[in-house]
Amino acid sequence: MKISYLMKRVLKMNYKQMFDKIHSIHKKTGKSRLAIFNDMRECAVKYGAGYMDYDLYEMYNLTDEQRDTYLTRGRNNQLMIDLDDKDYWHFFDNKEEFYQVYDAYLGRSWKHLKEDNRQEIMDWVALHPDFIAKPSNESCGHGVEKLHLRDFSSLEACVDYLYHQQKGVVEEILVQDERVASLHPDSINTIRVVSILNKGKVHIVYTGIRIGNYHKSVDNFNNDGMTSPVDEKTGIILHAAIDKKKNLYEVHPITGVAIKGFQIPYWQEMLSMIDECARIIPQMAYVGWDVAMSEHGPVLIEGNNFPGHDLYQLPVHTPDRIGMYPKFKKAME
Repeated sequence: MKISYLMKRVLKMNYKQMFDKIHSIHKKTGKSRLAIFNDMRECAVKYGAGYMDYDLYEMYNLTDEQRDTYLTRGRNNQLMIDLDDKDYWHFFDNKEEFYQVYDAYLGRSWKHLKEDNRQEIMDWVALHPDFIAKPSNESCGHGVEKLHLRDFSSLEACVDYLYHQQKGVVEEILVQDERVASLHPDSINTIRVVSILNKGKVHIVYTGIRIGNYHKSVDNFNNDGMTSPVDEKTGIILHAAIDKKKNLYEVHPITGVAIKGFQIPYWQEMLSMIDECARIIPQMAYVGWDVAMSEHGPVLIEGNNFPGHDLYQLPVHTPDRIGMYPKFKKAME
């Protein structure tokens, strides 16, 4: 792991949070705090694992051989540096640019808010009185709103709100495939697909589903959603889902639908779509795609030039205690 990366992490580290993690691990394992701290430091140097990785993957229970199989934050960061040309990040950081490039795969009407197209936005909202509004440069669902024209005093008031809140994109509400909606109908339950483009071949290195809960309109793991890996060849959910509080769900608590063994529809169509999308900007060889299953098939929600690594290798989903890193390295050979 590069020294420059480690130094940046040391300078930006939340030390209170780190020592809280050390205390929590001490209570669970009985190991001394000093031993845990020294082991954390060793994992940082050897594997690029921060204290969050150390705790999340329960590295204190792993052998060195097992630890070396985990895709850590440091390794994930290096993948992005090695595989994605920084001059092309903006296509994924900015929603309107992404929407323009991948318009054929969105499956929904959308408009970019600009200073000089207010009338165009008013006409669009009049045609789509129920819609989604998103900021241009946020991620993880921050700033995303489902809006209804009927909740405003007038069309002008609704559009005033969009510009005042600095929304970058408005888009049609997606009609989700009824089978996927059966898991949790209040949210669009998305598939995360991670691809690596190498020597003209698109490798799918991870597929997983995120499912909403508590009738919330988003499926984000950090907003009470849950996640589980999906078999990349068949589209079958492999394990019980888990949420951030480490609750396990064989069956969804709201809908009663069985999660483990659930067959996601349009799977082969989705893989074909990702194969096409991953080739459009070959300078971005490492991407995490978020896909929804509409009533007509798979559609893109967004692409991420810094795919999160933390949900891929949770202990409950890796009973053999082997992480994802060997698979990622093989795709890069």
